[in-house]
Amino acid sequence: MKAAPFEYHAPDTVADAAHVLAELGDSAKVLAGGQSLIPMLALRLTVFDHLVDVGRIAELRGIERRGDALWVGGGTTQALVGASADVASTVPLLMKATPFIGHFQIRNRGTLGGSIAHADPAAEYPAVAVALDADMEVASSKGRRTIAAGDFFDGFWTSSMEPDEVLVGVSFPIWSERSGFAVEEFARRHGDFAIAGAAVGVELDDHRVRRCAIGLIGLGSTPVRAETAEAEVAGRPVADVEADVVGRLAMVGLESVPDDLHGSAEFRTRVGAAMVARAWRTAIAEALDD
Repeated sequence: MKAAPFEYHAPDTVADAAHVLAELGDSAKVLAGGQSLIPMLALRLTVFDHLVDVGRIAELRGIERRGDALWVGGGTTQALVGASADVASTVPLLMKATPFIGHFQIRNRGTLGGSIAHADPAAEYPAVAVALDADMEVASSKGRRTIAAGDFFDGFWTSSMEPDEVLVGVSFPIWSERSGFAVEEFARRHGDFAIAGAAVGVELDDHRVRRCAIGLIGLGSTPVRAETAEAEVAGRPVADVEADVVGRLAMVGLESVPDDLHGSAEFRTRVGAAMVARAWRTAIAEALDD
């Protein structure tokens, strides 16, 4: 199949893009890297009369430290995120999640902002954003605002962004040096979307869990944070925390685990618990090694 006819727009600035989106309303869609949108258009899973390509906008690209956070422009490719020494040293969880995204051809075109704005609960970057309490900077013709990751994802492929808004960049908090991070997921083939997965961060204080973050992949209609497990282990000695228990606790309270031809809800939950446990062990080992 081929995409339905559409009108193509290529603004040079965020302000121009926001103006075009405000003018066209719901009939327009932002095109970033296109690695999710173009296949959907080709299969006619969605149709838009206008595509607004933000790939030429320089102010959407870049990686820079801003105080105690790392800002990544929405138009920065996933390949650049994965290869960045600044990302590796300040937000390792983001770097560790990148190789799980499709294949290198996809990462060369796909963008961080495109992945997050697409809001697929089976994608890696949304789970990392939720786990680390990232902030999304969005712009419209009315100005700019910041949306916390916990308030950003509304449902499957939907976010709290307005139709006339552009995702300018994402700020990820920088944790202390005594931290460990890991991403684990199970997919039928490398590059497929995960049946279930986990993005885990642990920060230690004198061999106690000072804080932890557990983002779940593919286990809800939105990226899910395992708050019950996080609260249970916070402040406890590392030696008293069993990885398998953390995995089981992370599955508590899940309300919309997918149940489809790729796996039943029960199967996904079992796999999810195992992925959390595996990522927890790796993250703890890394934190203790610092």
